[in-house]
Amino acid sequence: MRGSRPVRCRAGPAPGTSSVIVATRLRKGSAGSGKGAASLLREALATVRAMGITAQIVVRADSAYFSHKVVDACRKAGARFSLAVAVTKTIRAAIETIGPDVWTPIKYTDAVRDEEEERWISDAEIAEIPFTAFTSKKKAFHTTARLIVRRVKRLDPKTVPEGQSELFAVWRHHVIFTDSVFVLTDAEPMHRAHAAVEQVFADLEDSALAHPPSGKFTANAAWLTLAAAAYNLTRAAGRLASVFHTKARTGTIRRHLIHIPARIARPGRRIVLHLPQHRRQADDFTDLWTAIGQRMQT
Repeated sequence: MRGSRPVRCRAGPAPGTSSVIVATRLRKGSAGSGKGAASLLREALATVRAMGITAQIVVRADSAYFSHKVVDACRKAGARFSLAVAVTKTIRAAIETIGPDVWTPIKYTDAVRDEEEERWISDAEIAEIPFTAFTSKKKAFHTTARLIVRRVKRLDPKTVPEGQSELFAVWRHHVIFTDSVFVLTDAEPMHRAHAAVEQVFADLEDSALAHPPSGKFTANAAWLTLAAAAYNLTRAAGRLASVFHTKARTGTIRRHLIHIPARIARPGRRIVLHLPQHRRQADDFTDLWTAIGQRMQT
């Protein structure tokens, strides 16, 4: 984006719906992924509360946003956090304290359900331990919460001679730091669902953010704000139109409900749209049109 790039907007879909954007910010291209994350989060959480949302909020993010400032912003706003953590020397030492009998198999890639034993037979397992993070910061930022670890077998057939099994299992570890109130088997997959936000980025890059208009930071920042507003309005239109369009990509909504080859007439100082007949999405457009207080004449 010519020396600038959009900070990843936080968005979270409810079941059966699609995401909306509550905050955006442009940052310089040389900035790290977590730069300004805490202030952006405070803005996003304030917007959500201003919308009248009173439910418990869980902030989910990748390891770039694992910081004492982000956790502090969550707690001051009354939100829970679920943050991915890079496997550093300290984290690896914590993982090594987990006993071998604590790991629980989970439904994961190629998992098989054993109904007799009522458990998943899987190459992925999860466990949790208490952990205090940010101990290098001021004592006020020391945070004790749950460290949830998912381990997946590192499968490399080239390292195992033919006809032999491996002597020791080698694991890849994925770590989450969270104060979630959900039980372990719910908290871990719930965090993985945060990747749904990638669809929001894909939608934006398929529309307004495909070609930012300027080499000037301020112009692109304004463009990002307009892009987010257009995205949310398009999502609202889809929601009013049909169940299908509630979950459809914004490009699909534009093709079905916005980019319609209507003929404009102005009889009696009124604007009348003559729509094409026999369109597949005619009923969906009618529902949208009447939901915003307009009249249909046939």
